[in-house]
Amino acid sequence: MPTSGSGVNKPGAAAGSGRAAVVGKNKNRLTIADIAREVGVSPSAVSFALNGRPGVSEATRARILQAAERMNWHPHSAARALGGAPAGAVGLVLARPTRTLGAEPFYAQLIYGMQSVLSARSVALLLQVVDDTEAELAVYRRWSGEQRVDGLLIVDPQTKDPRIAAVEGLGVPAVVLGGHGKHGELPTVWADDREAMLETVRYLAALGHSRIAHVAGTPAFQHTQRRIRALKDAAVQLGLADTQSVPTDFSDGEGAAVTRRLLSQPDAPTAIVYDSDLMAVAGLGVATEMGVRVPAELSIVSFDDSVLTRVVHPAITALSRDTHALGVQVAEALLRIVEEPGTVGDIKAATPRLTVRESTAKPGR
Repeated sequence: MPTSGSGVNKPGAAAGSGRAAVVGKNKNRLTIADIAREVGVSPSAVSFALNGRPGVSEATRARILQAAERMNWHPHSAARALGGAPAGAVGLVLARPTRTLGAEPFYAQLIYGMQSVLSARSVALLLQVVDDTEAELAVYRRWSGEQRVDGLLIVDPQTKDPRIAAVEGLGVPAVVLGGHGKHGELPTVWADDREAMLETVRYLAALGHSRIAHVAGTPAFQHTQRRIRALKDAAVQLGLADTQSVPTDFSDGEGAAVTRRLLSQPDAPTAIVYDSDLMAVAGLGVATEMGVRVPAELSIVSFDDSVLTRVVHPAITALSRDTHALGVQVAEALLRIVEEPGTVGDIKAATPRLTVRESTAKPGR
């Protein structure tokens, strides 16, 4: 019988070989010692063979590699890190409320797009959801220390973002999604949120809307600030009498609550632009609840244009972008910078374009 805590199953200690006891019961991690016993060689010979080092004959190396494949052996991450080998994974940390994230289509489509590239290269995506930026930074430090990832995707860039300098200090290759502008030495994949918002406001103004509200996202995010500033600038350029932006946390609950407050005002807006499809659908529900007809009395526009905007009635006018394609673009940039640091510059993704549906019309009040 094996001694307590030895972690090694010896031949004869259980039914079948030691390998069968390890793999079949799946209680202990397979080690090079297990492979050595299976092949009948020393652990050092197994190490030489698996790491492509001289010291074993080609016939012995072939037997060892065949056994390792048959036994489904994979190197331990710590051992791989000590050897300086790539982790074979990239990391993404989302600092968003899980209840909101679960219903938000944007990140699901982004991840699907990334996976289509990563899977083809046998690169894993390590995903973790946390509560805030401090927790996000802690994950980056842990992953870096354990050499768990070869690269990072940083999303939702913030004003005075503490993550940029922290990740640069860790020396992990990284790409920033969004937030056109300088992020230290880190390259950015970005879309022109400002132009998208300006196009939307011009369209609503052309329909005759002058009271336009913006149910915005988290105010710390750079893309939220750009959209807020774009609305203000458009209001000045177009002579709009009454515009306002109200920041939220992107949740359907806050989207609904803000819509309810806006529609309860004496001079309620005749058009509302939402920073996410989830909030736009919640706002449409509130308008229905309050007896405000869409689009006869209220026009609604949303960013992102996921399936949510097309399965409700009336279908929602939206700023369309191919989020799956964006994920592909981000993953390709990240793999390039991992393989050849310093070779990737800022990349401009396609600007979201307005897709007009049934939720917008001339103001009726």
